[in-house]
Amino acid sequence: MSFLKNGKAQLRVWAPEIEKVQLYLPGNEVFEDLQYSHPGYWTIQTNSIEPGDDYQICLDNRQFLADPASLHQPYNVHGPSRAFDTNIYNWQDTDWHNPVLKDYIIYELHAGTFSEQASFQGIASKLAYLKELGINAIEIMPVAQFPGDRNWGYDGVFPFAVQDSYGGPSELQRLIDSCHQHGLAVILDVVYNHLGPEGNYLSAFAPYFTDKYQTPWGKAINFDDVYCDGVRKFFIENALMWFRDFHVDALRLDAVHAIKDLSAHHFLAELSEHTACLSKLTNKEYYLIAECDLNDPKYITSVKNGGYGLHTQWIDEFHHALRVSAGENAIGYYADFKPVEHLAKSYEDAYVYDGQYSEHRKRHFGAKVHKSLGEKFIVFSQNHDQTGNRMLGERSYQLYGFEIAKVLSAAVLTSPYIPMLFMGEEFCTPNPFLYFVSHSDEQLIEAVRKGRAKEFEAFHQAEMAPDPQNPETFLRSKIDWDCLNSPEHQTMLNWYKHLIRMRKDQPGLLGTQRDNLTVSYDTENALLWIIRQAGSDKILICMNFSLSRKDITCKDPNICDSTWHPLLYSAEEKWMGKANKIPEIRSGKIQAMEAASVIIFKN
Repeated sequence: MSFLKNGKAQLRVWAPEIEKVQLYLPGNEVFEDLQYSHPGYWTIQTNSIEPGDDYQICLDNRQFLADPASLHQPYNVHGPSRAFDTNIYNWQDTDWHNPVLKDYIIYELHAGTFSEQASFQGIASKLAYLKELGINAIEIMPVAQFPGDRNWGYDGVFPFAVQDSYGGPSELQRLIDSCHQHGLAVILDVVYNHLGPEGNYLSAFAPYFTDKYQTPWGKAINFDDVYCDGVRKFFIENALMWFRDFHVDALRLDAVHAIKDLSAHHFLAELSEHTACLSKLTNKEYYLIAECDLNDPKYITSVKNGGYGLHTQWIDEFHHALRVSAGENAIGYYADFKPVEHLAKSYEDAYVYDGQYSEHRKRHFGAKVHKSLGEKFIVFSQNHDQTGNRMLGERSYQLYGFEIAKVLSAAVLTSPYIPMLFMGEEFCTPNPFLYFVSHSDEQLIEAVRKGRAKEFEAFHQAEMAPDPQNPETFLRSKIDWDCLNSPEHQTMLNWYKHLIRMRKDQPGLLGTQRDNLTVSYDTENALLWIIRQAGSDKILICMNFSLSRKDITCKDPNICDSTWHPLLYSAEEKWMGKANKIPEIRSGKIQAMEAASVIIFKN
């Protein structure tokens, strides 16, 4: 449903195998017939409905359903839709310019747990805080309407509708406008690989799903089977809507490896082309970010060079190698990663597995990526998946301790990649981030409980898993902002601010160039050091992942032949460390570097 300049409402429904489609207005029990046009679209323009009115779509005189492209579902996933005019809002961000991708410093958050209000207004109340932290882009986990009011967002069933419990579409527009006024870009997490199980009525309208493939969530979305053109257009229009009507700056595409498409022109490539066309039309830059675990460079290769044209991707392997270096048990998928050595490889090559045999997968895996710019990859030490998909939702602070948490943050924020933080990590919030839902179907609730327990078999004992349906699980996952009154948590916040400021101020850390990157490591002593260079400016980052004090002998001539000045040392007393002096580099050796510490030098 959209509204034209002449004031009329326009409804367009794709239902190629339905005999009759009507607009139904429950307020006054009015039916209006839609007119059919090839290939399967039903349309109407009418004066009978205004913004704020409720409506449904009646199929073949028997099914009364919400609009598949509904923008607002105030009665949740099983109720009627509410008409919303995206053009009413008076935007104040005319002068806004999306930062270049290489300069992004991303902060991932969940609208329901980031603030006490559990809403877009709650996020807006923290924008000044995020700006002061040094963030310039927030990534909001999915907001497509889901069942109930507690969910990560990946159970959404109305891709165009903004979750009502967060504030609905008008509040999202207001939040994004405010973000831009604070100098913050907005990335929205969208899900084009599946829909949630409850309230998913798309199949009643058209063949949105196919039996050709199976995904972890059931039937695949129909991107290459009979009637797929309408499905592809549906999701492409969804992406363009977020850019055009909500002023979103980038979309994070969930699990693109689960988008099944063997057509000659992949859906993602088509999406990239439409995004580029809109960018040219509006003279604004929009980015597409992939979550992908295939280690396949074609996803981030341009369309003209045979790829899918996505701008950048999350790189989980950096996270896995970093966590194992910090002391994570090598079980499950972590078993494939060697401490320090594989972290060094990820710094150099992004993908750890680029053709080698993976013991976890029992096959050779991945392909080499060209020495591309680091902006093609986003790195992190925590995110919603890697935290929330632990059975107890523990964060790095709880798992590895305060000192290692400082090392992990430096590993991410001094990398030649785009850094991303997960809400609350910057001050070591003590609260976990757990998996939570608010379904209404008892059989589905029980299936979710059993499914989550099974997912943890490789990592934990299943019987300990928190109940996803219990409201307490959601409440435990809310950020504990009061802990900032504690010196330890305030110190960590200041540490993050300092690191982010250093990344912006030091020429050797600016940008994502990888041509002048040197990486060395010592697996026996759990040591890793990297050199980043911009012109004559060099930055040396030394990380000690061991639990004992170490001397670092650096044979690299770039270290031995230069004079180095310390910029930052995590073990200093002002960072609540135990060191009584800052190590120096003499004859290529760093002496007495404290356990679980990081030191950064400049030449």
